[in-house]
Amino acid sequence: MRRIVLAALTALFTMAADHGLAQVGFTADLAISWEVKNRFRLFRYESDFLKHVDAARGDGVLAAEQRLARSTEGHGWARTMLNSLCLDQSGKLAEICERDGEKEIYLAPTDHRVGALVPNAAPGASCAWTFDNGQDPAQAATVPCEEEVRLRVRYGRPTLATADIPLPDGTIKRATAEILVRDLLIAGLGDSVASGEGNPDRPITLTDEGFCFRRFLGTTRSDYFRPGRAGYRGNRTCQTSAEAGSDKDWTQHRARWMSAACHRSLYGYQVRTALALAVENPHVAVTFLPLACTGAQIGKGLLEAQGASEVICTGRGACSRSVPAQLFQLRDALALARRHQGERALDLVLLTVGANDIHFSEVVANAILEQSAERVVFNRAGLIASVEDAQSALATRLPGDFARLRAALMTFIRGGDLSRVVYVSYSNPALMPDGSPCPSGRDGFDIHPAFALDGELVRRAAAFVETSFLPRVKALATCQGGTICRDADRMTFVDAHQRAFAEHGFCARAASDPIFDQECFAPDGQSFHKSPVEGAQRPLKCGRSVREFRAYAPRARWIRTANDSYFIAMTYPEGLGPAQPADIHDATWGVASAVYGGAIHPTAEGHAAMADAALPEVSRVLGLAKPNAPVTVAPLPAPAN
Repeated sequence: MRRIVLAALTALFTMAADHGLAQVGFTADLAISWEVKNRFRLFRYESDFLKHVDAARGDGVLAAEQRLARSTEGHGWARTMLNSLCLDQSGKLAEICERDGEKEIYLAPTDHRVGALVPNAAPGASCAWTFDNGQDPAQAATVPCEEEVRLRVRYGRPTLATADIPLPDGTIKRATAEILVRDLLIAGLGDSVASGEGNPDRPITLTDEGFCFRRFLGTTRSDYFRPGRAGYRGNRTCQTSAEAGSDKDWTQHRARWMSAACHRSLYGYQVRTALALAVENPHVAVTFLPLACTGAQIGKGLLEAQGASEVICTGRGACSRSVPAQLFQLRDALALARRHQGERALDLVLLTVGANDIHFSEVVANAILEQSAERVVFNRAGLIASVEDAQSALATRLPGDFARLRAALMTFIRGGDLSRVVYVSYSNPALMPDGSPCPSGRDGFDIHPAFALDGELVRRAAAFVETSFLPRVKALATCQGGTICRDADRMTFVDAHQRAFAEHGFCARAASDPIFDQECFAPDGQSFHKSPVEGAQRPLKCGRSVREFRAYAPRARWIRTANDSYFIAMTYPEGLGPAQPADIHDATWGVASAVYGGAIHPTAEGHAAMADAALPEVSRVLGLAKPNAPVTVAPLPAPAN
């Protein structure tokens, strides 16, 4: 291509000399700088993308997340962007998305909007621009050189940009650059850690007034109160029953997600990694396919359909209680892209999966539920498991499931090379800075009377994660430890974040934590009034309003507690089997609403730290410049005489 361009320029210079035209010359002190505008294509508006560009300082995603958290006073940046994505109400990708006033085929772009300027031209200089892709009519504009020229360039075809600057002596300085946008197609697959569980894009708003939950203690009934959903106009007491699914007013005041069925969030590490690629690489556009889903296993989730976490009815009462297999969704997305564009292959897959296959959430429930009626109900429903149960599944089930997943992924990856699958590992959520497990107690878990951390069970679970689960997952992904694979079967593995998480477990506290957390989440587990009379009026003991809680304020803990989960999402999940309640005040809802909104999942800061760990490996696999490296564009050299 460069030879063709040089030959064309040589012919132009010869023509200019033959006709006595102004002398045109290249100069080393001029360069054209260009970038793709709004290059994270999930965002419909450039203003949303620029907020992330402004937050980036070259010091990582975590630092940018903390800046955004401070600038929004802990309310979170995603709440204002949730309705400005290339997604429909159910969280499904839109085939045609209007971005900054232009309709685009999301999965198969035909062109990209770019901006170009000559930043080092003399002050006040005027640039005569031409943009020529060799097929369409050339585009031309004359503007001050420091002013950015915006245009749409055809995808997959280089555009030669030329900037001519006339000088007082009648000569012309010329700078040229080839504009060729690289559009990366990246899919995000996996489970709740991959989806961003625990971090709704728009957290729930709670009210200071109490909302009643029932408990059954033997043959007697005991009621207790916790903050309720703000705006809910229905019954807050336990005196009258109502079917949860029929109460539309209750559902309308839920937390909001990119996908309610999958608790998919913009704060998830997969979105943050893809977004950081777009922020740091001006010549790249990122087309991201968010498919990860909370609760997903390799079988039910990636390879087969799974149940929806929340059932949200849209349109004319259209409701779905299941989510198609993620690989089926990926297959359909690629087929749609190829219908529009011909050949379209995945450049990269971000993946985290396996914890649900070995019953990790059930192991968590085992460690936080004391002996109670709720524990009996959850145990009968199969929602509690021991470390021994997890160890058995790790040895007998996960290797076979992983082999099935590897074989299926090969059909989607260019050349079947699984190094393009970047497996981002889990972290140990229960460690203190000295490496010891979080202790017994109710700190962060007193949102439900039946919660109490059993220190010995936490210790055993933390040891299992550290010495068995994490090493085994790494061996399966990288074809080590007896896993039989070809060289091309090895996934790219990321675990650099694990050491940082050891200092930010769910029991971590610091003097820099939000004042609300310090004053209202009591370390002794006595945060709420026990008296039904006091609880009905104002459940919190600290005297502060629940509206002072900030879901996205920086904290020492990078893992959500049960208290966090309730205050952020207060989720009423589907798929609890025999434990599924029929009434919004039911006894088991107290447990479910505190756990299934993200307890023992990374916070937004934790996800940002995971993105920081993933980004260097992702950039290496994609052959991109090192993150944060300056991007320079030099003019083509002058042709020989």
